[in-house]
Amino acid sequence: MAAHVVVLGSGYAGAGAIKSLEDELRGQADITWISEVDYHLVLHEVHRCISDPTVQEKITIPVEEIKSPSTRFVEGHVENVDVDGREVELADERTIDYDYLLVAIGSETAFFGLDGLKKHAHTLKSLDDALGIHDAIRDAAREASHDDPARVIVGGAGLSGIQAAGEIARFRDEVDAPLDVVLVEALDSILPNSDSELQEALRRRLKERNVRMKTGEFIRAADEDSVTVGDERVGYDVLVWTGGITGRKEMANVDLEKDHDSNRVKVETTFQADDDRVFAIGDAALVEQPSGEPVPPNAQAAWDAAEVAGENVARAIRGQPLQAWTYKDKGTAISIGEDAVAHDVLNIPISTFDGFPARLLKKAIAVRWIADITSPSRAIAAWGDM
Repeated sequence: MAAHVVVLGSGYAGAGAIKSLEDELRGQADITWISEVDYHLVLHEVHRCISDPTVQEKITIPVEEIKSPSTRFVEGHVENVDVDGREVELADERTIDYDYLLVAIGSETAFFGLDGLKKHAHTLKSLDDALGIHDAIRDAAREASHDDPARVIVGGAGLSGIQAAGEIARFRDEVDAPLDVVLVEALDSILPNSDSELQEALRRRLKERNVRMKTGEFIRAADEDSVTVGDERVGYDVLVWTGGITGRKEMANVDLEKDHDSNRVKVETTFQADDDRVFAIGDAALVEQPSGEPVPPNAQAAWDAAEVAGENVARAIRGQPLQAWTYKDKGTAISIGEDAVAHDVLNIPISTFDGFPARLLKKAIAVRWIADITSPSRAIAAWGDM
């Protein structure tokens, strides 16, 4: 009987793994793809829905356009995995058996136990999140005036926070909305632990768009109309939190070796967990590299990992040696509204640049991914909205 491979998640890691598995196995095993939504979301472009909700049509790709007809798709929320019984348990009490499992269910927002933050803040981990932020800033602007603007606070000035703040500013400027946008970062600089030249370029672009930046101060707590930043209480009309990620709570009781604090599965550079029938990639996994540092939880890493992970699952089925994978940073492209900043890409002598070349690069990255998992025609159709 053919082996049964189950893939959990339809993000970059899950969608990429499906393509890789289908290419490698070519009907030699049965594949089941499980996700709580029936589409793949181009997550690194979802912030664009904050200013223009119609972009969702270009960044949500139905699973039927990605998978082959022979791959079975199951829409459902993964509640648990019984590793000993080789069984995935769904929230509606359905169970799905597997011979090999690839965990790619992504991550969730980390709130670090900060009082009131989870209850009162918008997050940016899904399409619904982005659309919710759009509705919230639109409604807040309607109740405000240019003499008394609504205040939007974005907590966390990493990649998601910077792009969210830039898109909120874009919405404000395009419709002349009375919004005051404030980006708060606990560490001393935006995009912490990155190149100082890149940080300065991002800071300059944000400042040009009238995004106020407050660094070196923690958001310590939140209630329905204010946050505590350091020792200061600051009022807000809309609060967005992008201050970190953690593993999905559904993995907490799964009998695999995991990081105790985050529930992310610890895997080898082959993506194999301590159970040799289970593999994990993307934000759901902690992949240690030769440097001793874990692979960063970004789209670029998930794309690259998915191809090798799919090949390794096929190799495991055939009893072949598994391949090790090493993450190689290909650079950074960050959008700030309609503009972008790029750093360390394509071996370009200028390490950091913005303007038209950076915007073009950012678009190209998005449409290349769409073309890879669907078709060039869908990618071309998405170009104008990226």
